[in-house]
Amino acid sequence: MSDTKRVAILQSSYIPWKGYFDIINDVDTFIFYDDVQFTHQDWRSRNRIVTPNGPLWLTVPTGSSIQRLIHEVDIKDDRWQAKHWKSIQQSYSRAPHFNEHRDFFEEIYLHKKWSSLSDLNQTVIKAISRELLGITTEFRDSREYGACGQKLDRLIDLVRKSGATTYLSGPSASNYIEPEIFGEIGVELLYKDYSGYPEYPQGPGPFMHNVSIIDLLFRTGEKSPNFIWGWRSAVGHWPCGP
Repeated sequence: MSDTKRVAILQSSYIPWKGYFDIINDVDTFIFYDDVQFTHQDWRSRNRIVTPNGPLWLTVPTGSSIQRLIHEVDIKDDRWQAKHWKSIQQSYSRAPHFNEHRDFFEEIYLHKKWSSLSDLNQTVIKAISRELLGITTEFRDSREYGACGQKLDRLIDLVRKSGATTYLSGPSASNYIEPEIFGEIGVELLYKDYSGYPEYPQGPGPFMHNVSIIDLLFRTGEKSPNFIWGWRSAVGHWPCGP
């Protein structure tokens, strides 16, 4: 039995892009980091889909206050759910795999009422991972660990308490992460490489990688994992680096 444990820690996002699921698939344990500051008009509460007229933002109404942690953000108006589903339906009803995933997303948008942004994001991410992409990664919530400190110190404490031997970080975190600290706690630090994703049939206009995973799911169906991580085995590309 291996003693290694790869861990990633990210804030939850609304129907995130394929790269988010790529990093989930790369680790043994994925920790939702939702007991940190909520950022308004960010990926936490919105994402883009591709329509015949170009990209369209879908935004969950969360109010204007930023004096909240992500898990404290309430959703008080549920009218957005039917609106989002209508936009998705209009944009993808003719996509090759729309009917294949229709029931899955109707359950999310029409048959459930969401009052917590964190609950919405985490539930949808876990369901897409397990039911549509076949990901077997363990999911945890940062609140389970009781991490201490502020900013980077808090992240380091969370990594240590998670039992990680390797921490896989998003590339943008290299702007503030101090690699030597990971060495001090005996954890290998790697950065996720999001480059090289193959394109798939997306419609007119320039191809856009940075859109919601639902674009890929409706257009490629069960082949979706091939466009996220499966392609790497064919080209011998390793997705992480020091």
